[in-house]
Amino acid sequence: MPLLGHEGHIDMVSTLQKLAASIAKPTAIIVVSAHWETPGIFVNTQKHPELLYDYYGFPEQAYAIEYPVLGEPQLAQLVIDALNNLDVPVVAETHRGIDHGVFVPLAIMYPSADIPCVQVSLHQNYDPQLHIEVGKRIGKAISHLDNVLVLGSGFSFHNMKAFWQPNDPEANKMNGEFEAWLAEVLTATKNEQEREGQFVNWLEAPGARYCHPTEEHLLPLHVAYGAAQSSPTTIEQVSVIGKLATFALWAMPN
Repeated sequence: MPLLGHEGHIDMVSTLQKLAASIAKPTAIIVVSAHWETPGIFVNTQKHPELLYDYYGFPEQAYAIEYPVLGEPQLAQLVIDALNNLDVPVVAETHRGIDHGVFVPLAIMYPSADIPCVQVSLHQNYDPQLHIEVGKRIGKAISHLDNVLVLGSGFSFHNMKAFWQPNDPEANKMNGEFEAWLAEVLTATKNEQEREGQFVNWLEAPGARYCHPTEEHLLPLHVAYGAAQSSPTTIEQVSVIGKLATFALWAMPN
């Protein structure tokens, strides 16, 4: 929908473009997408991944989107090596294409498709502590590399039914309270053990289960936080299809 010009995504598109413009162009991108859940942590190792149009019911042009980004097998292997001994299976994926949780935000942020990309899955057990640990290991593994972007591709609000229901003050209240909680956790001055604990116990936040009937769209944020282990340099809260959503960036601006 963002790539097809849907009016409910205008703020999302402009925010992603602004965030991309605020940092140096990455040399490579590691994307953790809400749309790939596996019985372990899978890492796409392909040099020439195809696009996976993992959606249905959209106009014909949604299935003609092109984003000919290359993979980066060396970086993928570095991630796999970092995740070994994680107490869950770590698998090199050689066949699955990259899904729309990868190519949609990247097509907005870096439309030239000239930055190699590695996709990493979520574990289907939805364990927040595990996903923070995945982020920590990825962050440590790439710390010696120049300007690699870790992109948590999810959504801070993902109650799909609510997007299309009539305006409801109580629903808006829960949405607002959860996003306010998230902004406070992200930005408040605190030690990282405390911040991490709040991410782990996110279901205690007001409106948490309303905003996330299932966890998969929040967990990419856990991975991104784990890679950074700090407060973000920038947060943006915008309206997406009438719902408040939060974007966070951990980077030094140009």
